[in-house]
Amino acid sequence: MNRTAQPLDAGALRAACVGPWNRLDVVERTGSTNADLMAAALAGAPDRTVLVAEHQDAGRGRLARSWVSPPGSGLTVSVLFRPAGVSPSRFSWLPLLAGLAALDTVRAFTDAPAGLKWPNDLLVGSAERGGPRKVAGILAEVADPARPAVVVGIGLNVESAPSDQPGATSLAAESDREIDRAAVLVELLTRLSAREEQWRAGRGDPDATRLRADYRAGCLSLGSPVRVELPGGTSVSGIAEDVDGDGRLLLLDAAGHRRAVAAGDVVHLRPAE
Repeated sequence: MNRTAQPLDAGALRAACVGPWNRLDVVERTGSTNADLMAAALAGAPDRTVLVAEHQDAGRGRLARSWVSPPGSGLTVSVLFRPAGVSPSRFSWLPLLAGLAALDTVRAFTDAPAGLKWPNDLLVGSAERGGPRKVAGILAEVADPARPAVVVGIGLNVESAPSDQPGATSLAAESDREIDRAAVLVELLTRLSAREEQWRAGRGDPDATRLRADYRAGCLSLGSPVRVELPGGTSVSGIAEDVDGDGRLLLLDAAGHRRAVAAGDVVHLRPAE
């Protein structure tokens, strides 16, 4: 990092985010904010609870990958949603709308090209500078099947990219201005609250608002040849055509068959534009 990172002030963050969030806590260190908030959900934590960690040393991303966040390098935040009135089949849109909120946030702090890789990565940077490269990742987990509850975790590299993320970048590296982590977090939570409230008001229908249209516009995967590595070790390849109403990736293979993919890790087979 180019300067000493200032610790996050929980009181100032609560004051800035008052209204849409019921509870916001900042801890100095934890293993995983998602794991902590999932346990809190089972203990009855309220809808729209936020947990932020200065240092996360046992975080995880999709496919059991690690996400370690050294102190001051970025933002590690998890939020608990209890989306009453929304069908669980629509919960898969939560990581996608969180990705849009992260994309909105990054665009507020840098003019570098940025876009989403389905279903959970945010990429930033131009091809001329070796990009686009990962700047954020998202993981959504069902916390309480008995009472609809989903924890959405977001890791965003602000000052620098952690050493366990080879080839990743940071917001500071892609911006020509000084970046304040607290300002980024407030922007992120504001954008996330707005996106989730609209989705919930539409009972999870991504076409009731502009959610699906905005995702299509912001997703670098769509229209590109991709390989999707599926749970279990198999993979499928084709053109990523669209996302459906349940957030699944619609893939057109070489034989002309269309397939809806609910979960997987996308590899872009040519540089995303």
